[in-house]
Amino acid sequence: MSIHPAARQRISTRVKDVGGIAVSRALPVRERRTIGAWCFLDHAGPALFEYGQEGLQVAPHPHIGLQTFTWMLDGEVLHRDSLGYRQRIRPGQVNLMTAGRGIAHSEDTPAGIDRLHAAQLWIALPEAERDMAPRFDHYPDLPRWQDGGVNFTLLVGDYGAHRAPTLHFSPLIGIDIAAQQAASADLLLREDFEYGLFVLEGSAAADGEPVAANELLYLGKELTSLAVSLSAGGRALLLGGKKLNEPVMMWWNFVGRSKAELQAAVAAWNSGDPRFGRVVDDPRAPTPSPIMP
Repeated sequence: MSIHPAARQRISTRVKDVGGIAVSRALPVRERRTIGAWCFLDHAGPALFEYGQEGLQVAPHPHIGLQTFTWMLDGEVLHRDSLGYRQRIRPGQVNLMTAGRGIAHSEDTPAGIDRLHAAQLWIALPEAERDMAPRFDHYPDLPRWQDGGVNFTLLVGDYGAHRAPTLHFSPLIGIDIAAQQAASADLLLREDFEYGLFVLEGSAAADGEPVAANELLYLGKELTSLAVSLSAGGRALLLGGKKLNEPVMMWWNFVGRSKAELQAAVAAWNSGDPRFGRVVDDPRAPTPSPIMP
């Protein structure tokens, strides 16, 4: 089933500075806040650091009510958190931190690494799990397959006979789609999911509709299939999930359900509330939260 083109949204990214790196932000924006439970999408790089340049440097900061989801494409990032985990994220790996009621972490380019290319996403936790105890999971091995010259990596969820081990709490899917030479493939979709296609490198087309690098094309729902074409060296993310029929509010690094809840989280973090803990092996001062108006 195809969707009327008018129901689609073409979203251009906004460039932000995150830890000294220019990133392209596709979600949330005024036109679109979520795709399923996906509520945040930053595309960092590809970046090459010159000699003496530090790369990514993100000091300790908190999260509540979400999962941070990092998909590493090139380079490395060192994750440290207040549960005591210290983990290098390497290309082809997913790093997942479930904030629940509160956690703190930092992210840095390790010494000797001169490049960075990654997508960082957030997944809003549903009401039943958003106050759960925080946890950390790392996934170095993910399902991969090829079809018609297109390489697929299942980052989260189920697709056909493939099932990713990635922890999630609402129905959703994430697939990395890449091709060395120009190629195309047909994907089977779920009618009860809404979908978006974000281009990481090169260019792509969704049912013949072109999508440029750092563009997000929101596809809508009630789709059963999608024809995806990639240019040589093209790479894209297909994101989808059941619409999260819960109010989701965001402020800085917090996801909540009300302004009062977010204001309380800001006050707790800025006052040093032990609910967030202290990031292991990171002597830097925590980044204070801006005050919510």
